[in-house]
Amino acid sequence: MSLIGKRALVTGGSRGIGAAIAKALAAEGADVAITYEKSETAANEVVKAIEALGRKATAIQADNADVAAVQASVEKTVAKLGGLDILVNNAGILKLGTVKDISLDDIDALLQVNVRAPIVASKSAIPHLGKGGRIINIGSFFADRVPGGAGLPIYAMTKSALTAFTQGLARELGPNDITVNVVQPGSIDTDMNQAAGPFGEILSSLTALGRYGTVDDIASFVTFLASSKAQYITGAALTVDGGANA
Repeated sequence: MSLIGKRALVTGGSRGIGAAIAKALAAEGADVAITYEKSETAANEVVKAIEALGRKATAIQADNADVAAVQASVEKTVAKLGGLDILVNNAGILKLGTVKDISLDDIDALLQVNVRAPIVASKSAIPHLGKGGRIINIGSFFADRVPGGAGLPIYAMTKSALTAFTQGLARELGPNDITVNVVQPGSIDTDMNQAAGPFGEILSSLTALGRYGTVDDIASFVTFLASSKAQYITGAALTVDGGANA
């Protein structure tokens, strides 16, 4: 168990990739706080699963479009767990539309949740992170390549911005021995993007492996980055997409 004694916050941790990350961190010994927007029942199930592993856990309601809520989630984590060592900026939203047709409200929502919230959470977390601290952002393989005809330009732009932020913050925090990385998942089988859904066959065909990934594929990699085994990896955009961008 490589994360004994560590305290982690996973935003958007009630379902999908976030829930898998939260449980994987706990399985390696970390105490874990998660945030959720609306899925209180699902969030409480994640807390129960973490506690069943013998770790501390808490679920915090927070809308990542709300700056005050994001800031408060960090402070509540510190109060509940006694500190903070690992921040996983996982919460994100997907809104599709061509640049010509997408609404300004959808653009603002994408920027607020996918870009501003990770910046605000990181800013709030930095004073609490000590030597060996970790910030791990969850981006997307669309940050590197945008398929045509899918209404992805604005969403992809937010994920590219997250990569640039990761690289710059890694430079800032490197002297403090705090690493900052972004994991860029490909097509992962979740409620938001089901392998059996309308785009499943097309997206599977884009990968070198010919299939979707699982939430555990991402969670295990995030857990590695959170550990001391990844102490010399920082400022990296690490794509886990089954070879879709190969």
